[in-house]
Amino acid sequence: MTEFMDVDVDNIGKGKRVASRDDALKKNTDSERVLNDNLPWIEKYRPYSLDDVGGHSSVIGTIRQFVSANRVPHLLFYGPPGTGKTSTVLALSRELYGDNARNMVLELNASDERGIDVVRDQVKTFASTRQMFQKAADKNDTNKSNFKLVILDEADAMTNVAQNALRRIIEKYTAHTRFCILANYTHKLNPALLSRCTRFRFSPLPIESIRKRLDFVIESEGVKIEEDAYTSLLKLSNGDMRRGLNVLQACHAATFSTNETISDDMVFECVGHPHPQDISNISNAILQQEWTTAVKTVQNIKQTKGLALADILQGLVEDFDSMELSRATRVTLLEGLAEVEWRLSGGGNELIQTSAVVGVVKSAMEFELSA
Repeated sequence: MTEFMDVDVDNIGKGKRVASRDDALKKNTDSERVLNDNLPWIEKYRPYSLDDVGGHSSVIGTIRQFVSANRVPHLLFYGPPGTGKTSTVLALSRELYGDNARNMVLELNASDERGIDVVRDQVKTFASTRQMFQKAADKNDTNKSNFKLVILDEADAMTNVAQNALRRIIEKYTAHTRFCILANYTHKLNPALLSRCTRFRFSPLPIESIRKRLDFVIESEGVKIEEDAYTSLLKLSNGDMRRGLNVLQACHAATFSTNETISDDMVFECVGHPHPQDISNISNAILQQEWTTAVKTVQNIKQTKGLALADILQGLVEDFDSMELSRATRVTLLEGLAEVEWRLSGGGNELIQTSAVVGVVKSAMEFELSA
């Protein structure tokens, strides 16, 4: 059984340089470029080697140490979406197996294939058999990885029964199979399953790491984007590289035929996030207008801009966070807005909850004035 470790990816050294997809993209033939142009950018610019993985250089050093020592344990990558978990393990598989990765790796998305039948049939069958060329590699190349790799993406969606079956398979076939479990939330995984893996936490990517990757994409694709729009895009990505690339591609597609430059308003419209000016207008309406008029103003802005109340709540929190308010007022305000958000998540009526937001803000500000 693999010894339990919990590793934070921000505190370990960096690995050596290997060939990357970025270099290959620059050397593509015309036919290859046409083929690549049909891909979503999240796939076209997915990191090919471990060195292409941005924002988590520290974890790469640890993984390289495992590979060089030929002591790769069972792995658990966990963290928010779009932080590089899948890209890292796919790059690792290429590092381990090269051209044989297709034969040596079983990749399953547990959100689609989440039941015990998948564990008993596909995973167990793959883990319990050894490829013919794998045995040859054992004899002829001591540096060749002599184990297979099972990748379970979104494993936190697996049923409890499937997780219980999986932990026994992991233990039984460790001699020639390694498992890499990817999840957003570790609390949804069986503790016995967690104890069999070395854990790496993937935190949201820093803005500079996202900027570095988007700079490369912008240059490669010839994207025209205003500086303010680029700043907003980086902020709205919120540490999610996938989101940043998707929004950038959508905005570029909208302006490609007209040769326009991507504007700040276009980025906010594409994301569906309230523009700071809209949040400012809503905040001023709530603070300055009487109750009925304020509710009508907020409703009008929502309908005109096509905004969701949940997104407006987030914008209001950020807006009020910049104000100088007493601790008691902040507590009252945040508790009230959190209650409204909870009601919305349970299917609450948006008109009623919009009125509740106005009431929460007005009550908190009255408390601030009376303090």
